[in-house]
Amino acid sequence: MKPTLVRPHGSATLRPLLLEGAAADAERLRAADMPRVAVSSRERGDILMLGIGGFTPLGGFMGEADWRGACDRMQLASGLFWPIPITLSVSEAFAAAIPAGGEIALADPDDGHLLATMRVVERYRIDKGHECVRVFRTTDAAHPGVKMVMQQPPVNLAGPIKVLSQGGFPQTYGDLYMTPAQTRKLFESRGWSRVAAFQTRNPMHRSHEYLAKVAIEVCDGVLVHSLLGALKPGDIPAEVRTRAIAALAKHYFVPATIVQAGYPLDMRYAGPREALLHALFRQNYGCSHLIVGRDHAGVGSYYGPFDAHRIFDEIPDGALETQPLCIDVSFWCYRCGGMASGRTCPHGDADRLQVSGTQLRKWLSEGHPVPAEFSRPEVLEILRHYYAGLENTACAR
Repeated sequence: MKPTLVRPHGSATLRPLLLEGAAADAERLRAADMPRVAVSSRERGDILMLGIGGFTPLGGFMGEADWRGACDRMQLASGLFWPIPITLSVSEAFAAAIPAGGEIALADPDDGHLLATMRVVERYRIDKGHECVRVFRTTDAAHPGVKMVMQQPPVNLAGPIKVLSQGGFPQTYGDLYMTPAQTRKLFESRGWSRVAAFQTRNPMHRSHEYLAKVAIEVCDGVLVHSLLGALKPGDIPAEVRTRAIAALAKHYFVPATIVQAGYPLDMRYAGPREALLHALFRQNYGCSHLIVGRDHAGVGSYYGPFDAHRIFDEIPDGALETQPLCIDVSFWCYRCGGMASGRTCPHGDADRLQVSGTQLRKWLSEGHPVPAEFSRPEVLEILRHYYAGLENTACAR
C-alpha cells in the first residue's frame, strides 16, 4: 500500500478559509460597507493561518466556551484537542456598536489592507490573568506573551471569518512561503510519508543542524519551518535567518532530504503549550513528527529545559497524529570530536561547548569571534554582515 501523510487535524481534508477569484472580489465589495477594525500583529498571523488551512479545522475566532476549554483542558467545547486560544479582541465601544450577527472587516495593523471579514456571533470578556497562568505559566509582565495578552482590548469577538489576503507573504518570500496544501503536494511528489518538522525562529547553528540530521536518519525528510511573523526585539529577522538556513542546507545537507519553508505566525513564547500548537499545525502541513529540543518556544527562564518534552506525555492518546522527536541537549564535545547529546556523550562539561542561539547572537552583536564548532562559516558570513549593518546604522545616527 502506498505510504500516506498524516491527516489534517480533526478533519479528513484541509479547511482553508481563503476566498479567491470572483468570490473574493464580491466579498471585498461587501466589506467596503462594514465597520472596520485594525487587528493586532498576532491576530493577523492567526487570520493568515486560518486562511491557508494551517489552523484546520477552525472556522474563525473562538467563542468563550472554546477559549475556556483551550485554556483549562487544551480542548475545544467539541472535545477536539487545541492547546492555545485563537481569539480576536476589540474595544468596548467597537463591540457595543456591532449587533449580534453583524459583520465586520478586519484590517492589517500596519497598512490598513483588508485581511478578512467576520460575522460576529458572540461577544465576551475574559480573565486575562487566567489565560496567562494557564498558557504561559506566569503573569509576569516581562514575559512577551503575557505582555501581549494583557495589552489586548477588553472584549473578545467570536465568529466565522472569510479570509481575503495572505498579507503580502507570498510576494515578500516567494517560493519560501508555502501553504499546507503546497507542502503536502511536495512531500507526496517525493514519496515522503514520515516527515519531521524543525521549528525555528533563529538561524541554524551546529546544534540545530545535528537535530535535523538525527531526524533525517529516522524519517524520509525534514521540513525546516521558519517563523516569518513578528519576533521579540533582538531576534534575527526572517529574511536574514532564511538566507542563512539556505546556505547551510546547500552546503551540508543531502538535497533530497530537506525542505525549507516559512509560515506567517508571530511567536507567542508559550514554551510547552506552544510546542503542542507547533505539532498541531505541522500535522496540517503534512508532518508526522516535530523535533523538540531544549527549551522549545521558550523565553528567559520561565520554563524548564525539557518541559516541552514532558507535556506530550500529558495529553490524551490520539490527541495528535504528529508525534514529538524529543532530543536531549546537544553540544560539541572536544573528546568525542563532534556533535553529541547527553544521551550519547559520556564526557563532562569541561569537554563540551554548549551551542545556543542566545550565545551566538551575543557574540555576533558584540563582535566576538565565534568558534568553528559553534556555527558553519557560510552561516557566520551572512550573520556577520547583518550585524555589521546594524552597527553602521547605529553609528550613522
